[in-house]
Amino acid sequence: MKDIIKPIAVLAAICLVITALLAYVNSVTSPIIKAAEEENAAKARAEVLSEADGFEQIETNLPEGVTEAYRATNGAGYVFMLTTKGYGGNINLICGIKSDGTIESTQTLTHSETSGIGSRVVDNASPYRQQYEGKSENELDSVDAVTGATISSKAYKKAITAAFEAYDTVKEAE
Repeated sequence: MKDIIKPIAVLAAICLVITALLAYVNSVTSPIIKAAEEENAAKARAEVLSEADGFEQIETNLPEGVTEAYRATNGAGYVFMLTTKGYGGNINLICGIKSDGTIESTQTLTHSETSGIGSRVVDNASPYRQQYEGKSENELDSVDAVTGATISSKAYKKAITAAFEAYDTVKEAE
């Protein structure tokens, strides 16, 4: 019996020490990670709506797929944080819509699309993503899908459509 209890007690002690260390490391790094994420989000907002001098978050009911909405403090437009389901998983992107209702820019924040084919849709330097620049809600039909990546292309377009729905919602609320 003694041969069984001693190894169990040692293993339990090791697990407790490791758990305590992991909890401590998490408590130290969590605020640093959160601050870095907020800084990256602020940088991305400034890149997709370059004429904005600052942003304020809008608290309203947003359409499905729109996780956050921001209004430029100088009236330059709006920025929407979007999530959509692509072929390989969720695609998180950001879309800046100017006050005249046209897209200034979009950027992919994170994705898990297939390398090579699906990533041609979500790559920030891709010609597909650049097709959206300058488009209004009524011009989205002119965006061509990427051959071989139609699921990813449709998902990206669905997210941009949701951004325009959110744009209409926030404009009506003003």
